[in-house]
Amino acid sequence: MWRILRRIFLNDKFILSVILLNSVLIYLQVSGIGNLTLDILDTTCTLIFLMEMLVKHREYGYKGYWSDGWNRLDGLLVILSLPSIAALFVPNDMEHLSILLIFRLLRVLRFFRVLHFFPNFTKVVLGFKRAMRDSYAILLSFFVIIVIFGLLNCSLFADADPVHFGTPLKSIYAVFQICTVEGWYEIPDVIADFYGSTTVVAECVRIYFCALLILGGIIGMSFINSIFVDAMMSDNSDDVVDHLNEMKKSIDELKEQIEALQKKS
Repeated sequence: MWRILRRIFLNDKFILSVILLNSVLIYLQVSGIGNLTLDILDTTCTLIFLMEMLVKHREYGYKGYWSDGWNRLDGLLVILSLPSIAALFVPNDMEHLSILLIFRLLRVLRFFRVLHFFPNFTKVVLGFKRAMRDSYAILLSFFVIIVIFGLLNCSLFADADPVHFGTPLKSIYAVFQICTVEGWYEIPDVIADFYGSTTVVAECVRIYFCALLILGGIIGMSFINSIFVDAMMSDNSDDVVDHLNEMKKSIDELKEQIEALQKKS
């Protein structure tokens, strides 16, 4: 019996098929297509995931299971999905309760389970962690600059454009929009119209926001992207360097062998 359970629930292809089926079911349910058959199939998928977790606990042990990052994610999603089964037995007039809605929405998180079946996804995650570690200082500096300009713009343009600069938070968000090349020409036009579109002040406003776009949106974002991508790709560069070092070591050994043969001859 145990061999059959291991063969079924430790089979990645079977689990991936259940995940894909469950994803389709969740998509249909979120789209408003709900009936008893879909609820039963969804519950069956949840029970299969629960059984998979129990089998892995038996196979790897408690510490062995929870020491793996992907198993921790899977186990957490299974635990969060369990209350949704109980929600099926709640009377219809109580389905609007917030806690029950949350339990149903948590099922969407099961989509994340499919990620670790993607080839080399673990390497992508490690590369992302390395990129964040190497570029967090630049990201933090960029955020500080956005906050500074947000507060400055709030002081300058709160009356001219209260929609974008009425509060510090709105102003910071507006500066972030400009730096991501979103609405960079609409926002200064609103302020220019407030002062009169043909006045010197309006032209200065346009020049100021163009400079902010160039420095923050074009140069700043490009600089951050280049650092982040370079950090993401550094693992490949390290592999190439290691390979070249190995080749150099092999060449040096061959040279030593050739020199030794020449001396003997």
